[in-house]
Amino acid sequence: MDIDSVIQPFHRFGVHLGLDRIIKLLAKLGNPHHQVPVIHVAGTNGKGSVCAYLSSVLTEAGYRTGRYTSPHLVDWTERICLNEQPIPSHELSQLLEKVQAAIRAGDESATQFEVITAAAWLYFAQQQVDIAVVEVGLGGRLDATNVCLQPLVTVITSISREHWQQLGSTVAEIAREKAGILKPGCPVVIGLLPPDAEKVMRSRALELQCPIFTPQPSREIAPGWAEYERGSRGAEGQGSGGAGEQGETKELAHHLIKYPLPLAGQIQLNNSALALATLEILQQQGWQISEEAIAQGMAKTQWLGRMQWTTWKNHKLLLDGAHNPAAAQVLREYIDSLNTVNNKPIHWVMGMFSDKDHADIFTALLRPGDRLYLVPIPVEPWPGRTSADLHKLASLAHNLCPNLSDRQIHPDLFTALNSATSTATTNDLIVLCGSLYLVGEFLTTTNITHNS
Repeated sequence: MDIDSVIQPFHRFGVHLGLDRIIKLLAKLGNPHHQVPVIHVAGTNGKGSVCAYLSSVLTEAGYRTGRYTSPHLVDWTERICLNEQPIPSHELSQLLEKVQAAIRAGDESATQFEVITAAAWLYFAQQQVDIAVVEVGLGGRLDATNVCLQPLVTVITSISREHWQQLGSTVAEIAREKAGILKPGCPVVIGLLPPDAEKVMRSRALELQCPIFTPQPSREIAPGWAEYERGSRGAEGQGSGGAGEQGETKELAHHLIKYPLPLAGQIQLNNSALALATLEILQQQGWQISEEAIAQGMAKTQWLGRMQWTTWKNHKLLLDGAHNPAAAQVLREYIDSLNTVNNKPIHWVMGMFSDKDHADIFTALLRPGDRLYLVPIPVEPWPGRTSADLHKLASLAHNLCPNLSDRQIHPDLFTALNSATSTATTNDLIVLCGSLYLVGEFLTTTNITHNS
């Protein structure tokens, strides 16, 4: 039986946050999550790349490393990896059938995300992983991954306003949901957060007596290279190394770690520092992770669909999810930093879901003279989550940036790409963004699996 035929029927149950169903399901499967040491990673943006860094370095250090992330771009097997390799399709099918069999008639049905999450826990337990890096799906407190009672480390990468329909309308409310992954006494690494979100996160960490680590961003020392200061102290006297009590940390001797940084964008100075701070905590816990493993693991890190360069019909093409205002701002800053752009108009091929902050995303990205090619998103990740009305998007873009060179609506992604390439000169930049599902459609159709 193939993967889609097993998992697709659960699609109709949509997003239904809560832990009761997943806890009961895992109990029927023998509580595999209790057998797996975990790093638990939440955040609005950056959590995927942090997971990728951690998984790559831990694998390089010789540990049997599981990684669970979402969504996938091309294939369900991407979500569950062992030592950087996706789970074989036949093994995932077998696990999904086992999970399906554990859902008894009359029980409240698990959601699609809960089913694939249960399969991940089963796989990691069966494979006897030394450690698993687990990314939160949505929020934190009621997310199906939030069943690990005592993670080795929790990480909060960033917080901005997204999925407010489920998590709350303010960053403080969203922070409260994401703080739900903190566990008593377990260290937490906190990235750069808005003041209201940071206040909530620190308050919850202190309440649970979690050692708090707030590393400073790494420093770029050469193109593709960065430097992380081990033991550097962050806000309010907090540090990024050593054990601590009730939010206090002891300072380690300062030591600079130089490492390759293959993922693009200034934001990776933040994300990589969060990963290295997490690794530093593991070292303090007794995990053997050499600086050589850190350098080699960071160098090998790949994370598709996030500021990924490729080509389309002899034109440079930049792929990035950029599905919320904060990510859009990061993307625009990266584009503006490119010497080859020099304020030239950008060709934007975009699609967005109806539940996104369209105005803020357009404001972050669009500039006078740019061209906009709007397309529908061809998938519905859960019932009711639909592609935004393209005519409304076109009107909004015109109101926000009336000096666009062009606004076009296309029936599908590749029609829009063809239009963009026919208009763009050889050195013009074409950017595909707005949704990871749209990026996934491009990667699936073109069978591109790496940066060009």
